[in-house]
Formats: sequence, structure tokens, C-alpha cells
Amino acid sequence: MGKADTLGSVVERVERTALVWSKRVRQRLAPVPPPHLTVLVAGMQRSGTNMLMEVLERSLATDVYHERDPRAFDHYQMRPVPVIHRLRARSGASHFVIKALCELQRMRELLTELAPARGLFVLRRYQDVANSMVVSFENIAYQVRRLAAEPDYHPWLGQGMSAETQAILARLAHDGISERTAAALEWYLRNVLYFEQGLDREPDVLLVPYEPLVTRPHEELKRVFDFIGLEYTKRVGAKVSPRSIRRRPPPDLDPEVEALCEGLTARFAALLP
Repeated sequence: MGKADTLGSVVERVERTALVWSKRVRQRLAPVPPPHLTVLVAGMQRSGTNMLMEVLERSLATDVYHERDPRAFDHYQMRPVPVIHRLRARSGASHFVIKALCELQRMRELLTELAPARGLFVLRRYQDVANSMVVSFENIAYQVRRLAAEPDYHPWLGQGMSAETQAILARLAHDGISERTAAALEWYLRNVLYFEQGLDREPDVLLVPYEPLVTRPHEELKRVFDFIGLEYTKRVGAKVSPRSIRRRPPPDLDPEVEALCEGLTARFAALLP
């Protein structure tokens, strides 16, 4: 990272801090009465959920809880629903926005427990997710192999996994599996929950493909904001960039795993306009 990048990051952090504090003051002085809409931002890790959260945070009508916020999360996992209810009750914003990555397997349940609620499910290409995961995380192959044998060993990664998905892991997560192929299997494991939970038939969940989101930000973000009942202005999406698409060459994956991910990609593509 060069000096210009470092300075830019510092400026962005300062701007974000100033925005968050000004919003808090505004919302305390002129709170919006309940009910507040809960917006669950879901998707697999490295899929662009942070970017979408940052965009939503730029709206003056939102109260945003990132997964690093200890008020709402414990080690990146959402605190019990009564805690979230209390945070929302104290909010002065019309829209209470919270991450739901480790909770994908509970999306339908959370939509009910945190009603009124809507979900945004971010989907990114498996190739870019796999490349990004191996940079950000370690021991992915070990995780996948162990999940195939012990779905409950991990605090959240295997939760909600169907018997069919476990059988796929048991067949494909062999001892020599590469980190990138294992990352692609995790992409499948977490994203197939969208269909296994029936979220494709849930009117309160919007599928948000990452690539159009960053290449046509104003068009796609307006669709997102319309879905959750917020006014969209180009200011909130001004910093969205397509630089992360195909940043690295496509990963060398096991052909069976690649075919599996391509099949799921086709299922998602059939849902999009």
C-alpha cells in the first residue's frame, strides 16, 4: 500500500466516524418512532457484504451494526435476539441494519423474530470468493474435511447443512484437496442455503448479485434501497468501485467442485432479471 492509499484510508475512516457521530446526534434529537424496519445483510464471507453495509451506513435514515460491533456481536456471531430487540428499541433510526453472515442458516427464523424485517442476500462469483478467502483465512481445507465428518464441530459454519450437502463434502473433500478448491466448496455450502431455506420464494429477501452492484452501482443500489423503503441518492453509492472483480486469475479448482459451483451459479442466474 502506497502513501496515497494510506492517506486515503485515513481520510475515509475520519469521514465515516464523523458521519456516524453526526447521525447519532441527529437521531437522538429527532428519533423516528417504532416500528423500525430490521434489514439483515446476509451472504458468505468475502462476498461484498461489508461494502453494502458501508453504503447503507451513508444513509441518514439507518442505524448500522457491523459484525465487529460488540454491542450486537460476540466473535462475529450475532448476540441473542432479545439483545438485538433492545438495541433496535433504543434506535432513533427508521432502519436498523445488521450483518447476518454467520446466521445464514437462520435467515427465515430471524425475519420472523425481528419483524418487521427484510433481508439482502449478497452473491459474488465463486472464483473471486475462493481467491479472496485463501488470502484472508487459513486452514480452509482442514475445515471442509472436518465438516464432512463432524458438521457440528464448528461454531456456525456447518449449522443448517443438509444431509445432501454433507454427502457432497464427504465425496469431494479428500485428503489432497487444495485450499482454493476447499474455499469453493465452502462457497457452495453457504450459498446453497439460499435455496434449501426457501429464500428464493421469500418475498422479504432480495438477491443482490455483487458484480452488477459494483459495475452499475446507482442502478443496482436504487433497486436495493427501493426494496427496503429508503430514498437513494448518488451520494451514498459514490465510492463503490468494480476493482475487485477478476482481480486475480481464475483459481485452479477440482473439476467436480467447479461443476458443482457452476450448477449453483446457474440456479441463481435463473432468478435474476
